[in-house]
Amino acid sequence: MKSVFTSFLMGLGIFLIPNTSLSQATNLISFNIRYDNTSDTINNWNKRKASLAKLIQHYDADIIGIQEGLHHQVDYLNNALIGYSYVGVGRDDGQQKGEYSAIFYNTDSFKVLKTNTFWLSETPEKVSVGWDASMERICTYALFENVRTKRQFYVFNTHFDHRGMQARINSAELIYKKIKEINTSDLPVFLMGDLNLTPDTQPIQFLKKYLTDAMEISKKPFYGPTGTFNGFDQDRVMENRIDYIFVNNIEVLSYTHIDDRMPNNMHISDHLPVLITVKD
Repeated sequence: MKSVFTSFLMGLGIFLIPNTSLSQATNLISFNIRYDNTSDTINNWNKRKASLAKLIQHYDADIIGIQEGLHHQVDYLNNALIGYSYVGVGRDDGQQKGEYSAIFYNTDSFKVLKTNTFWLSETPEKVSVGWDASMERICTYALFENVRTKRQFYVFNTHFDHRGMQARINSAELIYKKIKEINTSDLPVFLMGDLNLTPDTQPIQFLKKYLTDAMEISKKPFYGPTGTFNGFDQDRVMENRIDYIFVNNIEVLSYTHIDDRMPNNMHISDHLPVLITVKD
């Protein structure tokens, strides 16, 4: 009788163990955090930074691609986000000057196998301004490995120019070309960032020929405002979607534009973060 009872308890224990081994997911965020512009006054970085770090932690983000972060902002997040590290460089000199398109990652869950940054220009291997762009623009990428499953995938994080239309067209083409050159093993790919373009534009339509807009294949219905740009306006109806996450060879469980705000109802950035959950 004792052996039968013991067997019953052991069988019951199987059902009580959390089902983490059977269903694992990864959360990724793309977030233009707004550079530290002293003229922002009431929307200054120092008033927003704690809420921004808290948001990332609340949503259990495993990988976060930020745009517009200056070195001291990247450094703040690196210290505030316990258990995370990052890859990336400043776009003005390839070191610490200018805005980063940094990629933060949970070091308990992922490790970086390789990483690099290229410029969105005719000479992507060196610091440069491309075509009719107003300034230097970059794409930082990393090859990640899930430490538990050993599954590998690439994350490309970028910020397109806000003025040069030809630069945005060519940037989309260059990034896809680079993905093909770099991802020779046809591993899963994420392309995220502030593309400064609405979905109907030529560069977005080009990317959709070769990658998949993760919003369109989400298992759960899309959630959040249609747009991602708020301009720090609390009353704005957010209709302009200019921040994206594209994928290839990835099962997307959910896609969300997060409209969380600070206790005073002010926006955490002038862009909303884009959150996707994907199946490991």
